[in-house]
Amino acid sequence: MPPAPPALPTHPLAELLAGRPLRVVGDVHGDLHAFRHAAATDRFVIQLGDLVDYGPDSAGAFRLMQRLIDERRGLFILGNHDRKLARALQGRKMRRDPPLMETLAAFLSEENSDVYQRALADLARAPAWIVLGQSIFVHGGFHARMLGELPPPGLGTVTPLLSRALFGETTGRMQKDGYPERRLNWVDHIPPGYTVYCGHDRRSTDGRPWVRHGRMGGRAIFTDTGAGKGGHLAWIDLPPVL
Repeated sequence: MPPAPPALPTHPLAELLAGRPLRVVGDVHGDLHAFRHAAATDRFVIQLGDLVDYGPDSAGAFRLMQRLIDERRGLFILGNHDRKLARALQGRKMRRDPPLMETLAAFLSEENSDVYQRALADLARAPAWIVLGQSIFVHGGFHARMLGELPPPGLGTVTPLLSRALFGETTGRMQKDGYPERRLNWVDHIPPGYTVYCGHDRRSTDGRPWVRHGRMGGRAIFTDTGAGKGGHLAWIDLPPVL
């Protein structure tokens, strides 16, 4: 028998989410039109990160997320693209990749000043992962330590655990497109009965969230189906998990 996972800490958001049915939304990547449909629900929305970049209206998607936060109807997990935007807003020197430059220009425009004024604070508050019952919500990938630790500040130093949350697991090799090669060994370490809801990796081949079962008996559900990149936005409705 595998060892029992460590006792879960009380998450600061547990009281807000207790007893509420959920809608888990995958990577939005600036697809405001699709995100409006996903947000049109009485369920509490947990968006799994990467709100911005690539799509036509990253600032609009972020504005909608801010409204969900203000109305206590939703939150977002910090994704690697969200963190990259935060660092750019802090004035850090960044690689000038076109998606980031377009997002940054939109946030700094006068018409989106309302979004920009509080964007950095919202990004700083976004958790890198949430554990609710036997459900784990994270952008990139799972590590067993997430079951016993609350996430560190997402805009702080990138520790190995925060790196796993933001970027998943990599092989150390680079692909032809210049991005790290990813692997999914972490799925095999999900404890039995637990489900990890994540984005980041677009593994689906049929437009539906992709499910992978691990050797320990847990499973991961990958929700990135290409919103903002020529695909569409996926979401999953769940009953209350607390």
